[in-house]
Amino acid sequence: MVKTKKSFIERITGAKKIEDGGIRESMPIYSEDEETEMVMNSGSFSTSYSAPQEDEDYSDDAEGQLTIDVYQTDNDVVIKSTIAGVKPEDLDVSINNDMITIKGERKNEERVSTENYYYQECYWGSFSRSVVLPVEVIADKIEASLKNGILTIRLPKADTTKTKKIQVRGF
Repeated sequence: MVKTKKSFIERITGAKKIEDGGIRESMPIYSEDEETEMVMNSGSFSTSYSAPQEDEDYSDDAEGQLTIDVYQTDNDVVIKSTIAGVKPEDLDVSINNDMITIKGERKNEERVSTENYYYQECYWGSFSRSVVLPVEVIADKIEASLKNGILTIRLPKADTTKTKKIQVRGF
């Protein structure tokens, strides 16, 4: 039997291909590398869950995407995210032009055998999220804090409505 690499969704959800000889339709799936076909079952739908096996070939470069809230106050753009189980020193928050990037890693401290899981829904591993900022901010005055598993980043808005006088010097 040829071992095929599972997609990210298959690894996260534990989805499996159903081989029951039912009516099948194919649908083109486009990826960055090549065009493949996905076979869809017209018949039964399986809702059984199977936890991923430890010996499966997981890609080390797969990252989880961080969920965030972004809102504004009169003076700030505020980004909030739940980052439970991550130490502040394991977080990397950086800003480049009009984009802020949050990176980190959630480490599972204990090893549990796959057959001992009833549910396995928590994401363990590296994660990142980049956000294009809706307004200009003052990068030197950005503050980030982590309290009770909530990361809060306050980005002071740059006041672009003020007109700044520039003195012209003659030589």
